[in-house]
Order: sequence, then structure tokens, then C-alpha cells
Amino acid sequence: MTSPAVAAKPKGLLNALGLHRPELRAWAMYDWAVSAMQTVITTAVFPIYFISVAGAEVSKPEAAAWYSWANTAGAILIAVLSPILGAIADYRSAKKRFLGVFMLLGVFSTMSMYFIMQGDLFLACTLFVLSLAGATGSMTFYESLLPHIASEDEIDRVSTGAYAMGYIGGGLLLAINLAWISNPALIGLPTGDNLTAEQSTLPARLTFVSVGVWWLLFSIPTLRGVPEPPRLIEADETPTENPITVAFSRLRETLREMRLFKQAFLTMLAFTIYNDGIQTIVRMATVFGEELGLPRSDLITAILIVQFVGIPFAFIFGALASKLGTKRSILLGLVVYTGICIYAYTIKTVTEFYVLAGMVAMVQGGTQALSRSLFASMVPKHKSGEFFGFYSVFEKFGGILGPAVFGIAITSTGSSRSAILWIIAFFVVGGALLTRVNIAEGERMARDADARTHAA
Repeated sequence: MTSPAVAAKPKGLLNALGLHRPELRAWAMYDWAVSAMQTVITTAVFPIYFISVAGAEVSKPEAAAWYSWANTAGAILIAVLSPILGAIADYRSAKKRFLGVFMLLGVFSTMSMYFIMQGDLFLACTLFVLSLAGATGSMTFYESLLPHIASEDEIDRVSTGAYAMGYIGGGLLLAINLAWISNPALIGLPTGDNLTAEQSTLPARLTFVSVGVWWLLFSIPTLRGVPEPPRLIEADETPTENPITVAFSRLRETLREMRLFKQAFLTMLAFTIYNDGIQTIVRMATVFGEELGLPRSDLITAILIVQFVGIPFAFIFGALASKLGTKRSILLGLVVYTGICIYAYTIKTVTEFYVLAGMVAMVQGGTQALSRSLFASMVPKHKSGEFFGFYSVFEKFGGILGPAVFGIAITSTGSSRSAILWIIAFFVVGGALLTRVNIAEGERMARDADARTHAA
């Protein structure tokens, strides 16, 4: 059912970008906010700092393995919590409150990275796991708001538009961080060859603080400007029950009804597999480049290329979905990812790494944004928190096996290059499952479930 607020079909640039209403723009700002963490901490600056500073007392392959296992631990932590908390958020109408709690966890963990010094491998792992849990946990509740604010005909554009906002926000802060890391004197920090360990790491450590401040400030529009979906309890529930009891009851009920939402679960399964490949590329890119001996400034520049080249391509994928269909557009992205893996296996120079970054930028945002909107179109709105909790579980398991494979390959071979080609299997298997998804049937089952709950 489409509310009057989303019934109108405005024309113009903002409509084409999926940002034509205040609540849509406010929602997209969380992508802007959290992408700073995902870009600077998960992808660019922190992995290098982890290997070279926190892991300075062990070999680079061993430090890379520690980083892989920290990614795995963070994924497992949030995978356990997401479905339960998602069901509680649905029952209590508390999606924004949970979003805020996880956001604060991530913000303070990220800012605490300032205290990581040479050899602090355990502290670095702990804070990274908590920061990752804060980001991914908050995204569960953020994404569960999508089907409540976007109509069926605009949901792809809204999702890809938000991803583009994320590219802008994450890329802008990374550019600022790169400027003062390259030239600390810009912000009045000491320079020279005779710096202490604390002085030499200060630019990077201040970067971690800046991420937390950025994340906190730009979360405010989302928390203030997006309405909390109205509370809607099911026919067999009462408003005063224990929310934890209700959560487990809902989870059991949803698992029993899995056949009714077969297409949504099949989409999650396909996403789990091909997203494993995507997340491995994102999280291990700088570690891979560091192992190849590429200059650190060039590695971060490559991440900037992904951020800014990715902006137009995120919008392009939103438009492409309206022409080819959402599923075909995602499959096209997976074909490109397969080519990326083959090319990555051969690279040796900085220029080739830049080309690789540009190829990733073409498909990364669009593929993930359309996966999000495809799933959102097939879930009952009154259970969006619970379903996106499951989505988060599947997404996190999609971030467990890939880094784990990388860690095992590095440990056994002493090099991450051999693991690159293994990632292709994730795209092939995930894409094959996605071809079996019947989108029309999935959308119909979601609408029917909402209609039954409203009628009750």
C-alpha cells in the first residue's frame, strides 16, 4: 500500500536521483555519515595503520591474518544479535532508537582508536570489532526504514541515491584526511625525520577521531528527519508483552513461514554468497596492496578513486534498474566483478592498481544498493526490522567466509595473491541463485502479509 506522501510522482533531477522528499534526503544522510567509517576505517587508513603500527611486532602476513580474523569476529557478533534486536524494534517501534545506540557504539569505538600505538595488536582488534559492530548494527535498522519511506516505483532510485551520498561523504572526509596525513603541517602537526613514535602516528590517529565526529554529526538529520514507522502488533500479540519473548516468538513464526517468503529468503541466500566476494575485495584491498609493496599514499588515492568515480555509477545503476530490471542489473555487476578478480591477479604496478580501483567503482555501490532495494521490496513492512535483521545475518555471513579464506590462504601460502581467484566462485554461485528469484511473487507475498496484519 502506498501512502499519500509517496503517491505523487514529481519530475526533475532530485526525483531522478531518488532524493525528492525531505525524509528521503534525511534518510540518505546516514549513508553519508557511516560511509566515513566504512571508507577510512574499514578500507583505507586503518588497515594500513593496523599492519604497519599495531602489527609492527609481527610479520606483515601475520598482521594481515589478524586483520582478517578481526573482520570475522565483528561479523559473527552482529550476526547473532541482529534478528533478535530487529524483531524487538518492530514490536516496540524502536528502529531509530536502536540505530542511535549502535551508532554511538561505533562512534566511541572509532574515536578510541586514537590510543592505539605500536604493537597494540589486541587493542586494535578489539576496537575494530566494536566499531564494525556499531556500523553494521546501525545499518540493520537504517535499512529497515527504507520500505516505509519509499514507494515500489522509487525504491531502487532512493537506495542507489543514498549509496551515492555515501560515496560523496566518505570520499570527502578521506580526501581531507589524506591531505593532513600527507602534509601534517596543514593542521599544525610536527614534521621531520626525528619524530617520536607518538608524533609520527598522530596524523593517522587524529583521522580516527575525525571519523567519529563526522559519523556522529551527520547522523543527526536521519535521527531527526525520518519518522519512526507506526507500531503495528500482530493479532496474537498484546502491547504489554515482554519484547524479548515476542522477538523469539516472531522469529520462530517467520522461520515456520519461510515458504511464504521464499523469494525474499532466496534473495538473501544469493546475496550472502556474492556479497562475500564483494566484501572481501573491499576489506582486503589495501592489505593486498600493502603486501605488493605499493606506496601507502597511492593505496589511499586508489580508495579516493573508488569513492568519486562511484558517485555517478551509483546513480547510473538506479537508472539502469528501471530499464533492465533490478535483477539483471545486479547480475551485470557480478559479471564485471568476475573480470575484476581476473585482472587483480595480474597487477603489479600502481597504475594497474588505479585501473582496478576504477573498475570496482563502476559496480560496487550500484550492485549493493540494488540488492538492498530488491530485498526491501519483498519484505512485509510491519516486519522490516526483523527481516533486515535476517538480512544483516546473511550479509555478515557474507563477510565471514571471504576474509577467512583470505586469512587461510595467506597463512598457508604466505601471499594473498592466490586467494584472489577464489573469490570468483562467490560471484558465480551467488549469481546463479539470484537468477532463480521470482521478484513479482516475492512482492505479492509481502503485500498480502501486510494486508492480513492490517485487517486483523
